[in-house]
Amino acid sequence: MKLVFAGTPEVAVPALDALIASDRHEVAAVVTRPDAPAGRGRRLVASPVAERAEEAGIEVLKPARPRDEDFLARLREIAPDCCPVVAYGALLPKIALDVPARGWVNLHFSLLPAWRGAAPVQQAVMAGDEVTGASTFLIEEGLDSGPVYGVLTEEVRPTDTSGDLLTRLAFAGAGLLAATMDGIEDGTLHAVPQPVDGVTLAPKIAVEDAEVQWSAPALRVDRVVRGCTPAPGAWTLFRGERLKLIQAVPVLDRADLAPGELSASKNHVYVGTGSHAVELLWVQPQGKKPMRAADWARGVRIVPGELVGI
Repeated sequence: MKLVFAGTPEVAVPALDALIASDRHEVAAVVTRPDAPAGRGRRLVASPVAERAEEAGIEVLKPARPRDEDFLARLREIAPDCCPVVAYGALLPKIALDVPARGWVNLHFSLLPAWRGAAPVQQAVMAGDEVTGASTFLIEEGLDSGPVYGVLTEEVRPTDTSGDLLTRLAFAGAGLLAATMDGIEDGTLHAVPQPVDGVTLAPKIAVEDAEVQWSAPALRVDRVVRGCTPAPGAWTLFRGERLKLIQAVPVLDRADLAPGELSASKNHVYVGTGSHAVELLWVQPQGKKPMRAADWARGVRIVPGELVGI
């Protein structure tokens, strides 16, 4: 089939690579978000998908909005059979959905209908899910509500951050998306409507939502830190400034600290929660690089009974 691939971040690149490598399909063009400012200089940088497509000599389309007439006209000229999508980052209007004969097929990183929305992996980790996965589905105008072509499952490991889990799903999902394209072309794969029960939503996690609440149990604190790593980054306040929490683990045999109370020794930093303590392993003070929590604690000279979160 002739394909136009839509995607933007690094997590979409494995799927693009899988389709480029396929001997059954032609990636005629790529649709991605416009160049965005990045780094301290805030210079415009192309998306990872755009960079990969340009390396492969594939035409790159960067519409400000996918309803822009110039973009729609070019899409009609290309006349793709199908448009596979991975984390494109913009809602597709019906006028665009109607262009490819076999529709737009999205690779979504959850077991639909669970975790529809922008942050399925983060929400699965924060919810304490033991199993998640990926689904390919035909895009409709609703939010991740279209009929499903295929699924795969993936264990959520006890120490997984959302970044760890998303990386595994990106590579496994690339194979699922390529197989879905094969099945659509063959006519051997048919989309099945999603169940009406079991719908959960996965809205984007804002920076404000990633603040750790120390009155919560230690297991909840652990899930928030892992679910918000690497983005947007779990954080708390220390002496009026944000302290990013990169890695923290529950210490189930210590419950002598009040919520938010710090205790530091030469090699360990503990914080009280609503249940047991957690040990901070890696942190990032505001304006500095990530560092071991014990090194940070020695530098700031924590006072006995001092609190975070205020």
